[in-house]
Amino acid sequence: MTEQEQMTMNFSEQTTKAKKSIQNRYDFVILFDVENGNPNGDPDAGNMPRVDPETGLGIVTDVCLKRKIRNYVQTVKEDATGYRIYIKDGVPLNRSDGEAYAQLEITEKNVKEKKKADPDLDRKIRDWMCKNFYDIRTFGAVMTTFVKAALNCGQVRGPVQLGFARSVEPVIPQEVTITRIAITTEADAENKGTEMGRKYIVPYGLYRCEGYVSANLARKSTGFSEEDLALLWEAILNMFENDRSAARGKMAVRELIVFKHDSELGCAPAWKLFETVKIARAQPDDPGPARSFQDYVVHVDIAGLPAGVTCQRMG
Repeated sequence: MTEQEQMTMNFSEQTTKAKKSIQNRYDFVILFDVENGNPNGDPDAGNMPRVDPETGLGIVTDVCLKRKIRNYVQTVKEDATGYRIYIKDGVPLNRSDGEAYAQLEITEKNVKEKKKADPDLDRKIRDWMCKNFYDIRTFGAVMTTFVKAALNCGQVRGPVQLGFARSVEPVIPQEVTITRIAITTEADAENKGTEMGRKYIVPYGLYRCEGYVSANLARKSTGFSEEDLALLWEAILNMFENDRSAARGKMAVRELIVFKHDSELGCAPAWKLFETVKIARAQPDDPGPARSFQDYVVHVDIAGLPAGVTCQRMG
């Protein structure tokens, strides 16, 4: 083994291999609800709750849920080593990208020379970003934000992916008019005693989101570890608990259903596992709208799971 190869292997061990990556594939279902709140406003529709116009089902985007997970990790870890957040308010992406270059002593002037001397340099930069930023290690990131001298940190496809959440039943957003006794300007105060406003709410909705964790991508790309996985489950279960706002109302994760495969690539298609999760009305003959989680029952067909798959219900 050459000296260059030894240096490359040592750097890899210090970064993505510092903790052993997960060995099993996972698929999971998140059940969360909203009461008198707006779970995910659409800026193109006056911030109304997102609704599928064909079915009337409520929608919450994957980006919205990832934001909640990032916020939780940032709150509990407070930028601890290895658990910083790349996509966050007030921090330009280029600033975070530049840290990797500074650590590896790369500048605009010498980047081309260093890449010629070390063909593995791009991977080292990517690995440094994965090691230091939890959300890159988890969700991946596009880090090609520099435009000069080939400065970029590459692209990473994360092992954890979420789909859009959809409500179990159609929701009907309501517009609520509100008033404020504090007037904005002195001129307005001479003519009126209150300010009028409005907000949108969903009276009640139970939403279902499906997600995936790839052990193969964790091993090959980001080094997503068992510790990272445990933090992910914790973040999902608590993602609304420390992120309250007047607009979102009462939101809570009611259950997290995790399917674990006994291999890296999995033992069954995800859709077969998701179809074992059935949600129905607790009182099928009740024609009224659901107004609480107790109006539903959640059943998982454990006996119908394929061989090599186990199920754990959290929450």
